[in-house]
Order: sequence, then C-alpha cells, then structure tokens
Amino acid sequence: MKQAMLNVLKMKNTSALFSSVQLGPYTLKNRIVMPPLTRSRSTQPDNIPNDLMASYYAQRASAGFMVTEGTQIEPRGQGYAWTPGIHSPAQIEGWKKVTQAVHAKGSIIFAQLWHVGRVSHTSLQPNQAQPIAPSAITATNVKVFIETGPGEGALADPSEPRALSTEEVGELVAMYAQAARNALEAGFDGVELHCANGYLVNQFISEHSNTRDDQYGGSLTNRLRFFKRSGCRRQ
Repeated sequence: MKQAMLNVLKMKNTSALFSSVQLGPYTLKNRIVMPPLTRSRSTQPDNIPNDLMASYYAQRASAGFMVTEGTQIEPRGQGYAWTPGIHSPAQIEGWKKVTQAVHAKGSIIFAQLWHVGRVSHTSLQPNQAQPIAPSAITATNVKVFIETGPGEGALADPSEPRALSTEEVGELVAMYAQAARNALEAGFDGVELHCANGYLVNQFISEHSNTRDDQYGGSLTNRLRFFKRSGCRRQ
C-alpha cells in the first residue's frame, strides 16, 4: 500500500513537471528551465555565436524555458575568453541561428545580458585597457579566464580597474537598453539582466566595491540607482 501511494505521488509530481504553464505572454510547454551556463564557444575574433552554439541550445530545447549563457552588452563587459556578445551586427546574426533552432523545437529562450565590470583582465579589454568599475578597487577572491594561445586559456587574477565617470555610467545604462533591443532583433523572447555574483550591477550595489561620491555612491539609495536605471528592477 505504501509503495502504491508513493507511485501515485510520483506520477502526480511528474505530471506537474511536464504540464504547461504561463509566463507572461508565453505558454511554456513544461516547467523545466535551463539556467545560464557559460560555455566559451563563440567564434573568434569578435565573439560571434555560431552553429555549434545553435546545436547546443537546440539539443536542450526540450526544456520549456531557457536562458542563455552570460552575454556581454559591450566589448568591455567581457571577463572570460570566448564568451559571446550581443553588441554588434555579426553577433546579432549569430544569435538568430540560436533562437531559430530553439523556436523550431517549441521552446522559449531569453538572453542573459551581462557586464562583468572589474572582474576582467587587460588582455580581454579593447586595446588592453583597464577594466571599468564603480570605483578603482581590484576584485579579490575571484579568477578570470584569459586566452593564452589559439584555443588555449588559463585562469588569472583580475586586473586593477579604473573608476567610471558619472557620464560613462549614464552611457552604460543606454548600452543595456540597446543590448535588449539587439536581443529582440536576434529573435529572443525576452532578456534577463545579470545583477548578481560580483559583476558590474552588483559592484554598484556593494559598499565594498562602490566608494563613489556622486549620485551612484554613498547611501544605499544612491548605490541602487544604477541597478534601477539599468532595468534590473521594474520602474
């Protein structure tokens, strides 16, 4: 009798897992979600999504809802070798291969918009410049992944960042908005903004990485300002 009851409960739980559910305007075919997983497989140079990535996501499109790997909104947003971007026409075209492959399998896919801020290395930055951050404080207890040769890489300590000017912070907010528009052009059903794990948005929120004295630093209200303006919270 006990085993029979367990079997019934298992069947009910399985039935719920594979039943459809509504997510905003989308009807998901089941309640299985694929979370963001960094793969570092973009085509070089220029971090362009490719056929291999389209196959990877299509193979997992039995999930009702998928979120891509972290995808940098601009060249300075990269902290790991070979991660894809969504800030150039070629990258948008590359992502179209992914979204078309996923939609053909009946799944919904969002792009995770990402900027690592200070969690980067000069070798990953345009012209090998310093990474950017709310304040010029080097990230500790974390590693980045840099290219050491064709198809080869290694973990490294983050480089010392430079502090963003107030004007540059406003420009970054606009970059998030443009990246969201790029994602829609690429065929994504929506976007998720990466606001955790010590990356740029999180750096603005934390008093340990944000020692600014303008409207983006100091009080908690000010430190949250970039978080709110960049779209991580509904206005």
